[in-house]
Amino acid sequence: MTFHYEIIDHVQLAAPVGEENKARNFYGNVLGFKEMIKPKPLRARGGVWFQAGNVHIHIGVEASFTPAKKAHPAIRVKNIEGMKTYLTKNKIAFTVDDQLPSANRFYVTDPFGNRLEFLEWIDSNQ
Repeated sequence: MTFHYEIIDHVQLAAPVGEENKARNFYGNVLGFKEMIKPKPLRARGGVWFQAGNVHIHIGVEASFTPAKKAHPAIRVKNIEGMKTYLTKNKIAFTVDDQLPSANRFYVTDPFGNRLEFLEWIDSNQ
């Protein structure tokens, strides 16, 4: 092949129509992502975009919304124990999963029912 993949540019998740403020609260206020201004031609579609470092999450809106309960983005975190403490203090439920060797990981469900994975590799070679 004459090309190679570098990184995922962004992940898009869905939400019900009109729930952008709920997304802003969860992704912005709770998880600490910064809201990004959508390009003008895309604003009429609704939704909201977020960024934290190299992680980009786009929340699109759908009239016939169904949450992604299995499919999910996995976001690598530094100091995942600190994140767990932060989420606990903010009463955000998470489910720890110890089934992946060499990783400390857990799942959070966003306000729309979408699954999010957060992980930190224990083995520094990952």
